[in-house]
Amino acid sequence: MKYFNLFLFLSIVILSGCTSKTQTVAQWRGENRDGIYVEKDLLKAWPDDGPELVWETDTLGHGYSSPVIWKDKLFINGETDSISQLFAFDLEGNLLWKAPNGPAFMGEGFSAGFPGARSTPTVYNGLVYISSGLGRIACIDAETGEELWAKHMVDDLGGRLNYFGYCESLLADGNSLFCFPGGLDSNIVCLNRLTGETTWVSKALSDYVAFTSPMMIKLSEKNIFVTISKNYLMGLDASNGELLWSFHEDSVKLEGAYTNTPVYKDGFIYGVSGVKEGTGAYKLKLAEDGKSISEVWRNGDVKNETGGFIVKDNRLYVTSKDKKLRALDTETGLVADSLRGPRGSLIYADNSLYCYSDNGNVELISFQDEKPESTSRFRMKKGSKEHLAHPVIHDGVLYIRHGNVMQAYRVK
Repeated sequence: MKYFNLFLFLSIVILSGCTSKTQTVAQWRGENRDGIYVEKDLLKAWPDDGPELVWETDTLGHGYSSPVIWKDKLFINGETDSISQLFAFDLEGNLLWKAPNGPAFMGEGFSAGFPGARSTPTVYNGLVYISSGLGRIACIDAETGEELWAKHMVDDLGGRLNYFGYCESLLADGNSLFCFPGGLDSNIVCLNRLTGETTWVSKALSDYVAFTSPMMIKLSEKNIFVTISKNYLMGLDASNGELLWSFHEDSVKLEGAYTNTPVYKDGFIYGVSGVKEGTGAYKLKLAEDGKSISEVWRNGDVKNETGGFIVKDNRLYVTSKDKKLRALDTETGLVADSLRGPRGSLIYADNSLYCYSDNGNVELISFQDEKPESTSRFRMKKGSKEHLAHPVIHDGVLYIRHGNVMQAYRVK
């Protein structure tokens, strides 16, 4: 059996190198981690009771993880009986298998009010990479659910678990898997994604973990791993972990409660943070060699902590605590337009915004002469605890997770 498993693993590795024309990655907030989904011919209005419900499940347990779709399967992190689980469904909603990933984060004191799965799976060339809220990383065969290797960010990599647990959706690129244990010396670590062995360890700024999922900037000379710690946005050379630059992210945060992945576009890095004081929305210019950054603008009046944001054409779209969608001019950082009502997780597809609000409303926002307007809305009535998971669109189907429930709606 041991030799068969080795043969199976090597077969996956070989085949993954021969399928460059097929889907390479399925991950947090879409192919580029920017919340933009490449879909066409989607509905521009929904029936009064919402789009057609294709299927649903109430088996996911506690958690805020979003799904990802890889070929003919959907993967999502959840929890059963205080054990972390990776669930695999077919696209008709049938459970294919589930793979345990150690004890789930259940919290204590105030944090016990936010139990279960935090991060979204990453699928890269047929292998699924998951992280539990307590820091156990596992590599899972996407077809069978077999665990191929595992590491623990605290026990094996010297990390520091914060009060609300690890929330990072792991980033895979080439033969590398990047994670943020948050240790004083092993602050950020790169693993070989095929074996789990350590490639490099970076002290970075020795700062505490935030709840951000990282992204990669690919330049002609180097790739830059970009993430956010409790106090800093930072860029590291992806080949060796060298800290290239940092930007003080001075929003007021509870235990580093920052979740918005930065967005890179046309030589600039965009970010939005905070719910009280601090940076808010900002734009940074990345030097051509990738070794430095400079501030272009910041708008401290526009803040968002958990919902993500969209950079499209010459606008940055984000919702805020005062229940408004704001459209910032990316040249100036000033608010060019706004729409009252939405506040929540935001994605984009086929010239429309989709907002999953913290009150359970799912809203379709279209554009009339570049001005955003709400065209349809329905309510996610089932599920448990906060509405925090980010929606996903794949092949004309909108997936919404609310705690133990996930629903799939046809929007094409």
